[in-house]
Amino acid sequence: MTTYNWGMIGTGWIAHEMADAFNAVNSSIYAVADVNAEMLKTFAAEKHIVKTYTDADDLINDPKVDIIYIATPHTFHYPYIKKALNAGKHVFAEKAITVNAKQFDEVQALAKAKGLILTEGLTLMHMPIYQQVQDLIASGKLGDINMVQVNFGSLKDYDPTNRFFNKDLAGGALLDIGGYATAFARTFLKSQPNVTLTTVKFFETGVDEQSGIILKNPDQQMAVMALSLRAKQPKRGVVSGTKGYVEINNYPRATEAVVTYTEDAHTSHTETLKAGDSALALQYEVRDMQRYIEAGHDDGQLAMSHDVSHIMDDVRNAWGMKFPFD
Repeated sequence: MTTYNWGMIGTGWIAHEMADAFNAVNSSIYAVADVNAEMLKTFAAEKHIVKTYTDADDLINDPKVDIIYIATPHTFHYPYIKKALNAGKHVFAEKAITVNAKQFDEVQALAKAKGLILTEGLTLMHMPIYQQVQDLIASGKLGDINMVQVNFGSLKDYDPTNRFFNKDLAGGALLDIGGYATAFARTFLKSQPNVTLTTVKFFETGVDEQSGIILKNPDQQMAVMALSLRAKQPKRGVVSGTKGYVEINNYPRATEAVVTYTEDAHTSHTETLKAGDSALALQYEVRDMQRYIEAGHDDGQLAMSHDVSHIMDDVRNAWGMKFPFD
């Protein structure tokens, strides 16, 4: 595999994890940018990065950078993605890749026009267990898939000033953790939902604190999602068919799927599928991104992000929740 020069924008907690993944896969990281010079210096020393920039634009325009990794708050993704693509760089952006579907459609079209790879940091798109589950569904052993249920609940400290609850930074459960749940649901639906029913509890800052979401597509399949930033829930997804169902716990970085066959109540039985290592989740993302560049296509990952982005817009529209920059 070709070794690529990665340039990182941002030094937050997920950037720390991703830096370890870059080093594990490529043995090095070319450059990192952050406006906080002291944090930048500490991060670069810890992750053995020689090249540092306090201005992300300078990193983006460095001719030696092949791929830009963006780990900033959501609101900065869109401008950095545009700048990076226009500079001829491939881009890997953390979720949510953009704050709304309009922004997404623009950067998707730009990446296509430039012939560059643009992907989103949703680990479940890269965990090996999902290929096994898809193969099982394709075999017909679960019958017709009719229902998907998926939860994600996080318990954030009560702090109206935190970015999770900051409307100016695209806070709220939907854009922070909802991308995982929405991607899980869309993965197992044959077509894009065209019906959205939802209710929401708003946090005092005006972002979504928790919500219930029902989606239905033209194939009459349904997905039911529950999200929260102030109530812990298991990260659990269930895919149900006419002959059985699959349960996937800790689905963002899942390594197991428990299958229960129900066609005959007298012979109902279970089996467990296993694949991958949750500790390697971010390394799978890095390897896939580099494989996409070598292959010249992304295995449909950006198309999935497109659908997720548009679903989340439909949900927010149903709530009447707008960000200042929408």
